Amino acid sequence: MFRTLQSNMAAPVRTLNCEDFSMFQEVLRVMRNIDDRIVHSLNTTVPTVSFSGKVDASETCKQLYETMMEAHLTRDKAIKSCIAQTSEVMGQLRQERAKDSDNLVLLRQLRKEQTKLKLMQSELNVEEVVNDRSLKVFSERCRIHYTPPKVK
Repeated sequence: MFRTLQSNMAAPVRTLNCEDFSMFQEVLRVMRNIDDRIVHSLNTTVPTVSFSGKVDASETCKQLYETMMEAHLTRDKAIKSCIAQTSEVMGQLRQERAKDSDNLVLLRQLRKEQTKLKLMQSELNVEEVVNDRSLKVFSERCRIHYTPPKVK
């Protein structure tokens, strides 16, 4: 099951399109599947007290945690990469605008990139909320079985 979640979250990274914001959002939505399905994953893999002898809950929680952290890191890198790429395009457009301040097409393109940059930056906030929610659910269900390493 974790392999399926991992393969689902790793594939879109290669196809992340920073130029088209709607595609960017769609890829992030697919990449967030592990977080969207965290409750289901925990319910189907971490045993209740009555079934605790049949499954190694510590190992299951550890694997889920590692998969979840990898997904969070991958998405964070992808979002920040697109923010950097869009910022670079904006810098180039600003330089062009400095040379030709009367070009309306250039001005429209710059505004479009500014809007896209703001939307991408807001995705970082969404990411924080998604990650916090997943970690809260994870810790509620796995705190007895697995304690994640402290983040430095």
